[in-house]
Amino acid sequence: MTKPRIALLLLVFTFSFFFSGCSDEKEKPADAMLEFDFQHLVNSLPVVTDSLMYVNAAGNPFEVTEVMYFISDVKLYRSDGVVVDPASWDNIFYIDSNIPSSLHQVIGHAVPPGNYDSLTFVLGISEAQNQSFMYVNPPEVNMAWPEILGGGYHYLMLNGWWKDLSGVRRPYNFHLGIGQIYANNSGQVADITGFVHNAFRVNPGGGPFAIESGKTTTAILSMHIESWFDTPEVFDFNYFGGAIMQNQEAMHMGCLNGADVFRLSWYDPQ
Repeated sequence: MTKPRIALLLLVFTFSFFFSGCSDEKEKPADAMLEFDFQHLVNSLPVVTDSLMYVNAAGNPFEVTEVMYFISDVKLYRSDGVVVDPASWDNIFYIDSNIPSSLHQVIGHAVPPGNYDSLTFVLGISEAQNQSFMYVNPPEVNMAWPEILGGGYHYLMLNGWWKDLSGVRRPYNFHLGIGQIYANNSGQVADITGFVHNAFRVNPGGGPFAIESGKTTTAILSMHIESWFDTPEVFDFNYFGGAIMQNQEAMHMGCLNGADVFRLSWYDPQ
């Protein structure tokens, strides 16, 4: 075979390989983004803060002042059985009703396009990630959970007021985080014998859904605040009082009720 003929064949092979590679790149689905808009509702309406206008299932008149919380470990479940973690290890999001910019969060920058059945997340920070002193600046540093009570960070701070049986307006701090086990149920810090990691996984519904190639998909994640007190357990402020950080029974009830607090819906793509 002559040298010119060999050179021509090499040139044809090189161009074929180049265009084949370009074709493969074009056929590869483009990554997509997933965003959440966070809403806070009571009785399916936007929460009205600083107004004693609500009544829970226990009959406690209550108002909401503010709500702050973390979600973490978001997972998406594809219809073919694949589980996608769109943010990998960097997967902790802080939401604060006092900070409007925190109510819109990019959950995943490179989400594989496809059809999904559902998604889940952890309310709070998962046990493996909930380490003390991760944050040094506000607002997240203000969520620190006392070291002596287990450390790490609050999962939830829901603050407000309720009216007791005597008609007295009292403050409440419905705070969820690491619980404590006390010898003889004393409630005294010196008697702590162990800790309970109360973070729990939430399935907010809203599926199935599609993530489209090269597009940004935005979901609405709504917190129905009354559900913290109403379902499946009835939370009574007159029984538990306003502060529950050292009351594992009350926090456990809050975690049970948290299973149906969140609901997911999707913006119309049109």
